[in-house]
Amino acid sequence: MKSIVTGGAGFLGSHLCDLLLEKGHEVICIDNLVTGNTRNIDHISSDRFTYLKHDITKPIYFGDNIDYIFHLASPASPVDYLELPIQTLKVGALGTYNMLGLAKEKKAKLLIASTSEVYGDPLVNPQPETYWGNVNPIGPRGVYDEAKRYAEAITMAYHRYHGIDTRIVRIFNTYGPRMRANDGRVVPNFINQALRGEDITVYGDGTQTRSFCYVSDLIDGIYRLMMSDFTEPMNIGNPAEMPVLEFAEEVIKLIESDSNITFENLPIDDPKVRRPDISRAKEVLGWEPNIGLKEGLKQTIDYFKELKEQ
Repeated sequence: MKSIVTGGAGFLGSHLCDLLLEKGHEVICIDNLVTGNTRNIDHISSDRFTYLKHDITKPIYFGDNIDYIFHLASPASPVDYLELPIQTLKVGALGTYNMLGLAKEKKAKLLIASTSEVYGDPLVNPQPETYWGNVNPIGPRGVYDEAKRYAEAITMAYHRYHGIDTRIVRIFNTYGPRMRANDGRVVPNFINQALRGEDITVYGDGTQTRSFCYVSDLIDGIYRLMMSDFTEPMNIGNPAEMPVLEFAEEVIKLIESDSNITFENLPIDDPKVRRPDISRAKEVLGWEPNIGLKEGLKQTIDYFKELKEQ
């Protein structure tokens, strides 16, 4: 089995490379390192692993057969896609187009990493896959939301018109080792501020909710989806919802930090709720998350402690 992982040097992509190698796949990791880092794959010494530095908004050709394509490449945090709006749109559009073309040529199965952001600032909670969302297409976050919505649309078009065997995973908030320290999302922000003894910055009043899925659970769900016969979008995430303020307090407690909590204005179009309905994943894949928040946070905190010491 030969698999391509785009964005393979990123947070999620590197963990997926690890799992695929464990499953016996030959893995081609493609990443242009705009947000990825080779540090995430330096530990891999398998002769079944190849890293290619390449921007997938430009075509790429392979002489060998390809069985699976996992398309994860994209800036994925507000810090990234607000700084890289054009690149974000291009990788969602041109990058997905190129990977679909490669899947068509090689008769490969293709999975695209979509996101809970396709639901925007949802008016339905929890969010089932049948919900069409509440997205501001011209707001600052729209570059990411619409890139992923377009990626879903072109994927389904290739599936229906060309018969490409496709999968769409809608990823909800995920955390764990190999997240970037300057990722800009609440998990690395809160952990690093608490480790430094700084005030933890909560945007808004902290009543907005998030749900947090540990990375190993998410990667297991992605793999199960690819190996299934299900072609409709699939939510993968943890349905345990909590207010951001409560999450900040949990981080302070686990780190035993003296940090206080300060509040700043909520960013434009920041979603007020975020919680996946995973009924479909349970029924079709037999999947649900296993790692509890405290267990996952401890491992993530240990990772950031090591980074701080380097």
